[in-house]
Amino acid sequence: MAADRTGAPSRAWQRMLSGRRLDLLDPSPLDIEISDIAHGLARVARWNGQTSGEHAFSVAQHSLLVEALFNELVPQASADAQLAALLHDAPEYVIGDMISPFKSVMGGSYKDCELRLQRAIHLRFSLPPEPTAILRREIKRADQIAAYFEATLLAGFSTAEATEFFGRPRGFSAGRFDFTPRSVTWAQDAFLKRFSAIETSRRHVATSTLERFTF
Repeated sequence: MAADRTGAPSRAWQRMLSGRRLDLLDPSPLDIEISDIAHGLARVARWNGQTSGEHAFSVAQHSLLVEALFNELVPQASADAQLAALLHDAPEYVIGDMISPFKSVMGGSYKDCELRLQRAIHLRFSLPPEPTAILRREIKRADQIAAYFEATLLAGFSTAEATEFFGRPRGFSAGRFDFTPRSVTWAQDAFLKRFSAIETSRRHVATSTLERFTF
């Protein structure tokens, strides 16, 4: 991280490649772009980079995995719910993927920042600021299944360790999903492609609803 010069005014914002200036203390949905999210998440490594393979297993790739698992758990999920699953770790494009042990050390201040960003991201893409308890639970289940397989296949955890912290998945086979760490470019493009597909579904639903009320 680059250090501001001594005596410079304090700041709590980050300049994005899109040109946006995102304030972490009061993030505006207007300063959030999907291109920045995809770019950032594709360059943030899961497990602090302590994974096997030629490339890091990025948060973008993890997000795609969680959304795929979520669709298995909830086959009739709406496009809005699918988007919430895809964006479940979106704040990490700004704050990085802080591993669970460090979150315990940091305490509530980290969580507050994460929640502010998540709400702004949801509002930017016309999602409710807070997911329902049911949706949050199902996304969490998908997240824990992904974590179990990532831990055992990529991050050096024993089966016993992964089961203790994430629970052992029932009814899921790792062979059905892609756990090969991919390049930054692949992850970024795949994330944007999936986002675009979900948005197309959302627009179709919105158009169909509007047509039913057009006379």
